[in-house]
Amino acid sequence: MSETEEKRREYLADSIQVLEGIEAVRKRPAMYIGDVGEKGLHHLVYEVVDNSIDEAMVGHCSRIDVIINEDGSLTVIDDGRGIPVDYHEKEKRSALEVVMTVLHAGGKFDKQSYKVSGGLHGVGVSCVNALSSYLIAEVHRDGEIYMQEYRHGRPAEKVKSTGKTDKTGTIITFVPDPTIFAVTEFNYEILASRLRELAFLNKGITLSITDKREQEENGNGNNGGGYRHESFHSQEGLREFVKFLDMTRDSITDDIMHIDTEKNDIPVEIALQYNTSFKENIHTYVNNICTIEGGTHLAGFRRGLTRTLKNYAEKSGLLSKLKFDISGDDFREGLTAIIAIKVQEPQFEGQTKTKLGNSEVMGAVDQATSTLLTNYLEENPKDARTIVQKVVQAATARHAARKARELVQRKNLLSGSGLPGKLADCSSQDPATNELFLVEGDSAGGTAKQGRDRRFQAVLPLRGKILNVEKAMQHKIFENDEIKNIFTALGVTIGTDEDTKQLNLEKLRYHKIIIMTDADVDGSHIDTLIMTFFFRHMLELIQKGHLYIAAPPLYLIKKGKTIRYCWKEEERDRIIEEIGKGSTSGIQIQRYKGLGEMSAEQLWETTMNPENRLLKQITIESAAEADRIFSMLMGDEVPPRRDFIEKHAKYANLDI
Repeated sequence: MSETEEKRREYLADSIQVLEGIEAVRKRPAMYIGDVGEKGLHHLVYEVVDNSIDEAMVGHCSRIDVIINEDGSLTVIDDGRGIPVDYHEKEKRSALEVVMTVLHAGGKFDKQSYKVSGGLHGVGVSCVNALSSYLIAEVHRDGEIYMQEYRHGRPAEKVKSTGKTDKTGTIITFVPDPTIFAVTEFNYEILASRLRELAFLNKGITLSITDKREQEENGNGNNGGGYRHESFHSQEGLREFVKFLDMTRDSITDDIMHIDTEKNDIPVEIALQYNTSFKENIHTYVNNICTIEGGTHLAGFRRGLTRTLKNYAEKSGLLSKLKFDISGDDFREGLTAIIAIKVQEPQFEGQTKTKLGNSEVMGAVDQATSTLLTNYLEENPKDARTIVQKVVQAATARHAARKARELVQRKNLLSGSGLPGKLADCSSQDPATNELFLVEGDSAGGTAKQGRDRRFQAVLPLRGKILNVEKAMQHKIFENDEIKNIFTALGVTIGTDEDTKQLNLEKLRYHKIIIMTDADVDGSHIDTLIMTFFFRHMLELIQKGHLYIAAPPLYLIKKGKTIRYCWKEEERDRIIEEIGKGSTSGIQIQRYKGLGEMSAEQLWETTMNPENRLLKQITIESAAEADRIFSMLMGDEVPPRRDFIEKHAKYANLDI
């Protein structure tokens, strides 16, 4: 290698290329991070972590630590090379300041510094700085410790050397700007889930999270067990990821199928396993970005899987007795798979910019999938036979489910409006303003019908607990009365042919679908059953932001003519103190155990009135984590479910 080429590969100030400024970020933050709610807040952390992951992907970082500090700020520490601090000729200032204050400035635009990278492709850490009220960058590099502070994205001082070091790496600490974000409190669970995911996607790297706001209990039930902390490290990468996702499912094959290869200069890694469930769980990633809408890599995987398995099944003679055609869906029933690829210049499309559009990727993933399956099926004839038998069962069940769907949709056409008899519809014909409340039981349903605003609010009472779709075959799902009522009330259909089996939302009658149940254990169970149904069969409704959970109050507090409602115990105690002025003789406290205990006026005022109510929008931060949790909560394995409930019970009230 010549001296010029060697210099070009170095990660120095001249590796940082400037494309544009960041003035617009604070004015239009949602354009850069999606929103200014909880999702956007956590996106700030991902952007800083992604910079460290980029260092790890080129072999210069082995550990990344995330710390939520006592004061609510957040710190990310890595042991990479450290952001360059030397003088940037074009910008006439330190390269560190350029990276932190100029949008689209970073080493990832220099292909010699980073061949592939995740994140927002250079918006990254400068965007985080712009949206922080305070940020401090500490760089360990060339034996020196360098620091620079920023306020609202602007340098508070020049880069300065503060001491000597024998380490390398970058430490970023930031405080999200409360004048920009609606929420500024970091959620441990959301961050831990993403770090765990990154550990699986980048084997050999250790990622950890520590929450200094909260101390774990020790064995005596007292504080003193140290800060809440988890560390994630995977030696087998995607193999372990599949194992983790399928923890509560029964696999039908002995091994996890795995390939880590390069096709057409595109690195492709795939891991997959079949289980006894009736669901397809495929998760795709590009440069560590979760592509929840799929794209060309998913299309290539499906094509390679269907072709290879179909060829094998036909040659084996196991399809000879089947009286109807087999489809691609049948080959994917009960399949858990992870596809992770690396692309130099990913092109994203789709509503959430998480659908891969690179055409060259499809063939590469198709080839890798075909190679993996061909080799595995030849080497494992017992597993191969088991998989084909599963496919035949899936085809038979799909045939029955198609008939059930056709029957439901035909009945709707024959009965005129096709609306369920129990549905109390609204008068407005504008789906954008209309709301549908899915209410637990006829009693609460009756109260909700009386209390609602009939112009734009509709009510559909559901009888008891709906079917657990996680453990039901498809034709059983479409034969269930409560599920049929939800489909017909919403006005959505599922195509009955292979090519049109997607959810059709063109005739969706309500843009807000609100689950409204009692604030107790049974109500929470019903919430979970309904959310499982939407996640497995109407995912697009969740992705488009149409699904919500209502939050009825837990307490009514009354003193004389003063009436107050409370949603949390802490709120109850504060209000009692406030209106009691130190004395509780004349205060009445009512704990609501169900919606039926409220009058129609109370239900409207607290839970249905858009002016006063609290609604929790259901979003999917991580499709893989949502898949795992629904499988665990609704599956057959009791111990993992018990552990999950015990661990999260103390946070239950924070969710309403």
